[in-house]
Amino acid sequence: MQWSLLLAAASVCGYLVYRHTGLPKVVGYSIVGMVAGLLGFNGALWPLQGIGLFMMELAIAVVLFDAGGRIPWRWFRHNPMVLVQSIAESALTYLAVYWIMLWLNVPREAAGPIALVAMAASPAVVARVVADTRAAGPVTDRAIVLSTLSTLYALTFGGAHAEMLSRPGSNFFEAIPPVLVMFGVSIVVGMLLSGFIRLALRYMSPASENTSILALALIAASTTVAAHLGGSAPLAALIGGMLIKQLHPRPWALPRQLGTASSVLNMLMFVLVSTVAAQADWTLTIASTVFALIAVRLLAKALGVGIGNIGSGASWRQALWVGAAMMPMSSIALLIASQFVTASPATGAIIASIALPTILLMEVFGAVIATVALYRAGETHKPWATLPSSQSGGESRES
Repeated sequence: MQWSLLLAAASVCGYLVYRHTGLPKVVGYSIVGMVAGLLGFNGALWPLQGIGLFMMELAIAVVLFDAGGRIPWRWFRHNPMVLVQSIAESALTYLAVYWIMLWLNVPREAAGPIALVAMAASPAVVARVVADTRAAGPVTDRAIVLSTLSTLYALTFGGAHAEMLSRPGSNFFEAIPPVLVMFGVSIVVGMLLSGFIRLALRYMSPASENTSILALALIAASTTVAAHLGGSAPLAALIGGMLIKQLHPRPWALPRQLGTASSVLNMLMFVLVSTVAAQADWTLTIASTVFALIAVRLLAKALGVGIGNIGSGASWRQALWVGAAMMPMSSIALLIASQFVTASPATGAIIASIALPTILLMEVFGAVIATVALYRAGETHKPWATLPSSQSGGESRES
């Protein structure tokens, strides 16, 4: 009952925020979750576990499967500098955040995991911003692709680092087998997911609601199997989406009939993230560390995209807005932080004390920054001032 009322309040708040300010609905969802967390709502446990963890992984899996299916691999062949931009911004973000954490006297064993959490942009928030602003163009496309790839790197290295944290007395080589198991299970589950969906698409229409239900059921099953066998459910879904793009070259994303179910999962995910993140304790030291991390992260992502901008076909101005559009952090970052806390409670407490406030701020203000970036890039469907009134009759046409 508490969650039902919380989601009802989030849906109303999200609509009102969008209707009267033009900001994406995720801002309203996050505000409701933040207020619930600050008021002591106990429906979300930390670290993530049980049904809360499953729902989070399922929502992330749906988002990443769709995001993976939108990555145009031909684009990388014709314009490899886009891949260079992705690697540069992720690597620079990790190094910059790692350095600033050490400079602020954060223990070395916690600085690396915090940098990995900061590496991950949020394709879920970016996709929600794009849908609500009806944005389209080179900045929008690059923001979606680069945020998805940063998620791939963060999940991969985050899972490996969590395995190493869970074995404090082991050396590097002793940690390799469980890491390989995690990668192997994720890859196999992702391949099976893409194979089953590809087989279904040979006999079922991509536009059918039955195909949508089948895809959602298979993603849910793969989430359960991957987690049970020691793999990463989000990583498996992302791999599955990327493979289905290659196996089924015709344009296809999760059909529109899946929109309502996907929207409910997304709303639950955003509310859960902000509810959990709001439970962190704020101190003056933590606040200064968080704001330093956010500033360095913004600068690193902008510089990383700019470094790879030469020969990429985009202007320097567009590179700046791409870096700004990648600022949101949400569910992926929270899931990685939860893995670190579970793997090592002592070190995880330090990681969570910095990561949770950062995630809370960047889910809300990151969405605002991304909206401003797409607006300033000139890729929104209408000027910001007319967005709310233009959508008064368009809610039913949302994806």
